[in-house]
Amino acid sequence: MEKLKQDKHNIKLFICDFDGIFTDGKLTVYSDGKTSKVIDYKDIMAIANLLKRNIKFAIISGEKSSAIDILKEKFPVIQTFQNERNKINVLKSLIEEHNLSPENILYMGDDINDIECLEYVSFPATVKNAHAQVKKIKNIFITSNEGGCGAVREVVDYIL
Repeated sequence: MEKLKQDKHNIKLFICDFDGIFTDGKLTVYSDGKTSKVIDYKDIMAIANLLKRNIKFAIISGEKSSAIDILKEKFPVIQTFQNERNKINVLKSLIEEHNLSPENILYMGDDINDIECLEYVSFPATVKNAHAQVKKIKNIFITSNEGGCGAVREVVDYIL
């Protein structure tokens, strides 16, 4: 596990992608056309731990997922953005909305559509099984866990 070189105590907002971070990036498709994803309860507890410490939490996903809706129901104060193709614009608007700077943001993503956000913030984080290009980002925290297997909790435990 690579440690962040920045001051982890400045984090005010934790933003992450969903698929490949909270999930293993797989989509189970059943014969009736319904789908499912699995979320590790350790990662759900990570959200609760952040909120207890007054660190805001947001999800920016390129897809629509009922699993994200369930997390939003459980934690009404989190912000969720689905079907977002331009994640950097959402990230910048969150920074402005909360009157923060990139130094106050931890962004966790695993694929090439997250690179722009990961490079914009001072606290980039990813999972063990992330895309190779993501792992090359300067000062990125790489978890020892794969996505969907407690990786969010690993990062939260580190920063708290």
